Amino acid sequence: MNTKSHAAAPEGVSDLLSAAATRLKPSATNTTSQKARDLKAQGRDIVALSAGEPDFATPENVIAAAIDAMKAGHTKYAPVAGIPELKQAVRGKFSTENGLDYADDEVMVSTGGKQVIANAMMATIDEGDEVIIPAPYWVSYPELVSFCGGTPVVVQAEATTGFLLTAEDLEAAITPRTKWVILNSPCNPSGAVYSRDALERIAGVLERHPRIHVLSDDIYEHLIYSDTAFSTLAEVAPQMKDRVLTMNGVSKAYAMTGWRIGYCGGPAHLIKAMSKIQGQTTSGANSIAQWAAVAALTGPQDFLAERRASFRARRDLVVGMLREAKGLECLVPDGAFYVYPGCAGTFGKTTKGGRKIGSDQEFSEALLEEEGVAVVYGAAFGLPGHFRVSYASSEAQLRDACMRITTFCNGLS
Repeated sequence: MNTKSHAAAPEGVSDLLSAAATRLKPSATNTTSQKARDLKAQGRDIVALSAGEPDFATPENVIAAAIDAMKAGHTKYAPVAGIPELKQAVRGKFSTENGLDYADDEVMVSTGGKQVIANAMMATIDEGDEVIIPAPYWVSYPELVSFCGGTPVVVQAEATTGFLLTAEDLEAAITPRTKWVILNSPCNPSGAVYSRDALERIAGVLERHPRIHVLSDDIYEHLIYSDTAFSTLAEVAPQMKDRVLTMNGVSKAYAMTGWRIGYCGGPAHLIKAMSKIQGQTTSGANSIAQWAAVAALTGPQDFLAERRASFRARRDLVVGMLREAKGLECLVPDGAFYVYPGCAGTFGKTTKGGRKIGSDQEFSEALLEEEGVAVVYGAAFGLPGHFRVSYASSEAQLRDACMRITTFCNGLS
């Protein structure tokens, strides 16, 4: 049976594209950000809070390390799984910060955290395999699973649970086809953080299902604002370490999004398979960026606390202002740099421009068109009735944007 979609494809193109390619949907965050850029280029006054990118500069020692690497001639192809110096730095980071000891063949470096996830799914997913994904989720998780022929099993984690997957809901979602569970803490888009106790309860469920593996996406590890200490599953449940792929990177904490360096630790047989796939697709990550990442992981870390305090102040500003907007409900997130307000209270109302709001997507589209604020609608993250605001912007921009959002909401009738 041909499962390809032929809708809206030019003649001949639908026969060229694979079923996997046609299953893949564009990233809603990228789409929204591009629309904001297009409107700005047209002369519109736009405040974009749609991208998950710190506004801080990459640390000077990291930039210096990249320059030194180029001058030293480190501009050739890099080993597929990462240069030895960065693999050693990754092992040191895992050991020092997370209490996880990995051998050299149990870590690898990729072109961003997204490639780590893609490699893992391509290495393990067969047609019909299921992957449990708590919602709200980062937009790429279900798309990568679907691309590989797997079935995303979305389990909604509502605001009533703090946007956290419960052990009971996890147990109910498991079937004989479940191969992976994806956990993201702190979470994009909700900012929710799994406590050690919460992870222990999840581990208790998974111990009864030894065939299931866990991908722990820890990319926002250093951005926690509550008293909850960061915990990761392989650390909390060491008996499960050979079933956990722990993923991280330098993009968020070190403001190195454009450098495209992600890394992971996991069982050697999985790392070997992922490296084989990477070797046939992109090969090793950018050599210069890898040397920069060595400096990031092994250099001074004191600036992290200062940046974390700045993000916390921005979070408090945004939450405080959005709570003044009629029809919005906004939890205080514990981590990352997003808030995920509920906007169901605006449904059924009409904007000043005459648009009727019936969904979070319509809310977000009208907000951009009428007030010039770009946010990402909640359905894109698997939990409708909300929208995501990134507060990785200046206080002035955030204050301006939140005033516009409040004006928009308070003007609904």
